[in-house]
Amino acid sequence: MFQFSDLSIPVVQAPMAGGINLPKLVAGVSNAGGLGSFGFAYSSPEKIQADLQATKALIKQVPSSRIQANFFVFQESFLPSASECESALRDLNDILSPLGIFAELPKQPFIPNLDAMLEPIWIERPEVLSFHFGLPSSAVVDKAHSLGIAVGVTATSLAEALDIQKRGADFIVVQGIEAGGHRGTFQMDPHFPPDQKKTLKDLMADLKDHIHLPMIAAGGIMHGHDVYQAMQWGAVAAQMGTAFLVAHESGASSAHRRVILEHRDKKAVFTKAFSGRWAQGIQNQFIEQMQGKAVLPFPIQNTMTGAMRRWATENDQSDYQSLWVGQAFAKSRAMPVSELMTLLHQEYEDALQAFNQKGS
Repeated sequence: MFQFSDLSIPVVQAPMAGGINLPKLVAGVSNAGGLGSFGFAYSSPEKIQADLQATKALIKQVPSSRIQANFFVFQESFLPSASECESALRDLNDILSPLGIFAELPKQPFIPNLDAMLEPIWIERPEVLSFHFGLPSSAVVDKAHSLGIAVGVTATSLAEALDIQKRGADFIVVQGIEAGGHRGTFQMDPHFPPDQKKTLKDLMADLKDHIHLPMIAAGGIMHGHDVYQAMQWGAVAAQMGTAFLVAHESGASSAHRRVILEHRDKKAVFTKAFSGRWAQGIQNQFIEQMQGKAVLPFPIQNTMTGAMRRWATENDQSDYQSLWVGQAFAKSRAMPVSELMTLLHQEYEDALQAFNQKGS
């Protein structure tokens, strides 16, 4: 079974849903000695299998392919009252109608069938399977283990990490408040307290004396010396998402890339406006217009804003896209993924050498 010590550089390219993790990006990270990842939260089983097969064909180390497949653990969703739905739909369409776009309430089922999405995983057997927003069932964990697949889950608190450990997972992704995209909180579960919004450093400190599983640090990690720092806090590897958004092989839209590289003074903020769950991205006009407006639960809101986001991508319009990034996005560097991995490795080694020289 996969071990993080197998990596020649302790870097995990974060699983980012929505088409950003293309096979050439995932393969590029794995070929350079890291762990390449897919975010399959919204993908069909056919797309999942095709992406895994395409990536395997690009990876030099087949069959030791070092691919991670990540999924959301969706909670059953229900439409709120008719008045709440009408209010949310009206607020959204007040913003969208001038653009020639009209949102509608989705029909059930609101969430994808996780069992069906996992079928290609059991066939293609990526080395790592991970989950966001909650715990997979014990049956899923056992099935993965029977096939030699390591299992990981995101935690944003000690309570979540302890539950992950009890479930029999193989590692925990420790997500600090600095991380971009959706918070991995088990927020739909009433047994867990509200999000404490801890920094990565503080959260690692909370977990260090209670968790015996390998911990992967996520949040604000952009350069090789950040990777080294995360290892000093007790991580066995660092997960980096924003750092790969502007890699040449990334599937991020041209508008997303442009804002990251040309508007480094903009703020990264948390919003529910796009999806109905808290997620961090660059502030834009849609986020501002949705301040104080009604928002439906995840993933219903996410479905309702889908047409707008597709329109914005097709029209190279950044103000109506979900520009997910972490708080340190201004440190992004645009280059081929192979060069970025080489640079990260060198920066990590430089930080390690500086520490050793200081110690001697």
